[in-house]
Amino acid sequence: MIFMLDTPDDLTECESEMGMAIEQLFTPLTRRNAQRPGAHFAMDNGAFSRFNPDGFRTMLAKHWDRRELCRFVALPDVVGSARRTLELFDHWYPQTEGWKRALVAQDGIENLTIPWNLIDAIFIGGSTKWKMSKDAEDVIRATKACDKWAHVGRINTPGRLEHFQSIGADSGDGTGPARFSHMREAIYKAATEPTLFSQAG
Repeated sequence: MIFMLDTPDDLTECESEMGMAIEQLFTPLTRRNAQRPGAHFAMDNGAFSRFNPDGFRTMLAKHWDRRELCRFVALPDVVGSARRTLELFDHWYPQTEGWKRALVAQDGIENLTIPWNLIDAIFIGGSTKWKMSKDAEDVIRATKACDKWAHVGRINTPGRLEHFQSIGADSGDGTGPARFSHMREAIYKAATEPTLFSQAG
């Protein structure tokens, strides 16, 4: 599993602290420059905090020449609402031509139709309760059965990382590991001393 960080810290040092592969995650909220211009990356939309359409477009334009290295762009979403997110997906889909697109899965997506033929990835968002549910797990398993990339947002505890690794997620991110060395080190410790973290957090 790859961990993606939106961080000012050196990615190589982060890899050493976490004991796993790290790639850069870009968001319109921080507008960071590429640390590794020739490496794979992904882009979030910033909707969990506050979506800014102009900032989102600016981010896409900034990285346009590197788009072949982009694993996915998380199209705009409405936190906690799968139906509204699907409507936003329809709105932004034609405006993101040339990019690999990710649908952000939200609470309730289990009762709706996922447009598998239009996407390259699923980004597991939603409330914490939904993210840790069997419904979210089923979405990840369906994503992999469709040969798509499965990413999980807001993985901020070792137990949660272990859970999503075990069900086949390709990548994850978390604001805690992006900001704090001690959280990255806790993930590494969990991997080397797994009995300390027996439950998903």
